[in-house]
Amino acid sequence: MNAMVNTALAAQALGKVAVLMGGRSAEREVSLMSGTGVLAALRSKGVDAHAFDPAERDLDELKREGFARCFIALHGRFGEDGTVQGALELLGIPYTGPGVMASAVAMDKLMTKRIWMAEGLSTPAWRQVHSVEETQAAFATLGSPMIVKPVREGSTIGLTKVTELAQCAAAYELAARQDPLVMCEQFIAGDEVTIPVLGTGAEARALPVIRIVAPDGNYDYQHKYFTDDTQYLVPCGLPAGEEERIQALVLKAYLTLGCRGWARADVMIDATTRRPYLLEINTSPGMTGHSLVPMSARATGLSYEDLCVTVLASAALDNPAGKA
Repeated sequence: MNAMVNTALAAQALGKVAVLMGGRSAEREVSLMSGTGVLAALRSKGVDAHAFDPAERDLDELKREGFARCFIALHGRFGEDGTVQGALELLGIPYTGPGVMASAVAMDKLMTKRIWMAEGLSTPAWRQVHSVEETQAAFATLGSPMIVKPVREGSTIGLTKVTELAQCAAAYELAARQDPLVMCEQFIAGDEVTIPVLGTGAEARALPVIRIVAPDGNYDYQHKYFTDDTQYLVPCGLPAGEEERIQALVLKAYLTLGCRGWARADVMIDATTRRPYLLEINTSPGMTGHSLVPMSARATGLSYEDLCVTVLASAALDNPAGKA
């Protein structure tokens, strides 16, 4: 397909590459795991790739040291929220993943929902809250169970599934420690799936759907990255035609936010109505041993190493004419 590059592309054509990993967000540990895997994969393909931790080095060193492009393996704030993308725009160094605006919007779950709702895309009902009292009021409106989470965090950090009023205070306080912006969201009971997208514009396409079956439905930080008791089903085993409909929804959600390069969307499917609901979109997906984009890509015959080269080759700038 057009969105996939020929991964036999000469390594020298990609130039000197910085794999940005680590950073200062709450997801630093996961980012280091992602970056280490990407670095090894690129080097195995002959790419002149180097680790670069923005928490330990100034970004202007990228320019001084002659890096031609960056693979962003940072997760969360200061890496996935448009900030590092903006710095790389100023430096004129192409980078992987969506640009400044799309990254900033996608990191903000409230803004993402507002845009999706305006475009008629389904997403669970929600309330922004500023206190324990407002969280309790949201619980009365949204019902049980309800999800309480920080607006600008990932990897389920600071997230609580609330099933009774008495849990609202602790749930709000946990989320507020991660971000002053807190939201409550209607819980959708049913199948949990995730769908990667590769490519830009008309060439973008959704990869196979992965169905996630976690112990007791608890797909938390520990189960995402550090245990092997979660099942990831590819093929997903959904009813006929459902996978294609979800892929189409996710592709529209991706393009609506102005994403390019790659991303991964999380979706819940209502068990009764079979209606899919968009939860969020990750613009710098994980690339650890437990990560889902490589798993979906493998189902299309694309290895982890070739996936890394494909993503790297898509590195771009919002404003190529301003490239230094």
